[in-house]
Amino acid sequence: MNGSSSHRRFAQAAFAAFLIFALPGTALAASAPDCDWNLDGVKQIANTQQFRGKVLYVDFWASWCAPCVLSFPFMNQLQSALGGQGLQVLAVNMDARSEDEQRFLAAHPARFDVASGENAQCAKNFGVAAMPSSFIVDRAGTIRFVHRGFRPDDAGQLRTEVQQLLANKLAQ
Repeated sequence: MNGSSSHRRFAQAAFAAFLIFALPGTALAASAPDCDWNLDGVKQIANTQQFRGKVLYVDFWASWCAPCVLSFPFMNQLQSALGGQGLQVLAVNMDARSEDEQRFLAAHPARFDVASGENAQCAKNFGVAAMPSSFIVDRAGTIRFVHRGFRPDDAGQLRTEVQQLLANKLAQ
């Protein structure tokens, strides 16, 4: 293992530990970890570099998560309303069985990207400690806000945070 790889793993572990103790809705300024995501049934390397210039709303979810049922309509609306301004919603599924994910998506269709497959390491790198957990990443690849759980009352604050980052075109 080379020094760069060791340093990156240490930095990701330290970042994950920091996020575990961050409060819901906490404002941050830490680089988003890179992850390999399976998008649209094809394994792609989707990382912060590929989303540079966009505001990225990363949401970790699972089919058994009751608040996730409430968050999907919000994320659909968010992508629809703000996608043209540079927002990309990415929902990262944490189900062990793809059948559970497919059943959930049949009942609650997503009009945004969904990452399927093995996402445990990515969740660990982000410091996911609850379902759902949302990370709002600015245009430069920096996590600015972290939210654990979802209640309909959270929608206004989440939307405001996304709009603030969309308006900040300097951080690219």
